[in-house]
Amino acid sequence: MAYPRLCLSMLSGCQYTSYTLTSLTILSSYRHFPVWVSFSWNLSLTTGKGFELTKGDVLQQLVNLHSDNMCTGKCSRCIAVTLYPLALISIICNIVLFFPGGDIKYAKDGHITEEVKYMGGLVGGGLMVLLPALYIHLTGKQGCCGNRCGMFLSIAFAAVGVAGALYSFTVAVLGLQNGPLCKTVLIWSTPFKNGDHSYLTDDTWWIKCTEPKNIVQFNIGLFATLLATAGLEVILCAIQMINGLFGCLCGTCGEKGPL
Repeated sequence: MAYPRLCLSMLSGCQYTSYTLTSLTILSSYRHFPVWVSFSWNLSLTTGKGFELTKGDVLQQLVNLHSDNMCTGKCSRCIAVTLYPLALISIICNIVLFFPGGDIKYAKDGHITEEVKYMGGLVGGGLMVLLPALYIHLTGKQGCCGNRCGMFLSIAFAAVGVAGALYSFTVAVLGLQNGPLCKTVLIWSTPFKNGDHSYLTDDTWWIKCTEPKNIVQFNIGLFATLLATAGLEVILCAIQMINGLFGCLCGTCGEKGPL
């Protein structure tokens, strides 16, 4: 059986004419993580320097050919790049929630929905996801973090991201469930909290809130956005925890083998 020619990186500028490789048995349990169960061959290589290859040399080179397919570093970069806009959206949504109707007077008077003050989007889905995303991005580059140790630490950073995203998710659920703080006739209250009917599915109840203007739509839109972004952040950070484990065990694409 004829195989593609290999030129080991340690043979800088080597010149050869031909070689043959026979009786090679390979079993791959998963396309990105090949398992070499048995191998035996007769190798004939003609070089200008009379260099003789060993079985270990060829096996290592064959493994290196598959290194691009097990690139955990590239996966880390993709996850980080996706987390950046999600964290930014969470921060913006939380800040906007402090200004219902685009007016600052409600924040000054303290007439803000209680869940907004928890700052789930600003702290949880924002900063607690953004900082891990920065480190996760570094693990996808060659340098101090793009190695097995860096991948191991990325698991802890991703866990922080999961905790922050779950906090944002929980606050968003409460914000949607309890409804906004608004003025009903003469008093400020949360008229939809612990109600018999869900205001989310019955918009006829929204007229209870007379001030701020369109506060119900305002709250639903922003808290629903926080809910969706937090859910995506949880999924991405959880994937990075798994990716970091593989990167710790198998290495990253930025690492160089012994050849």
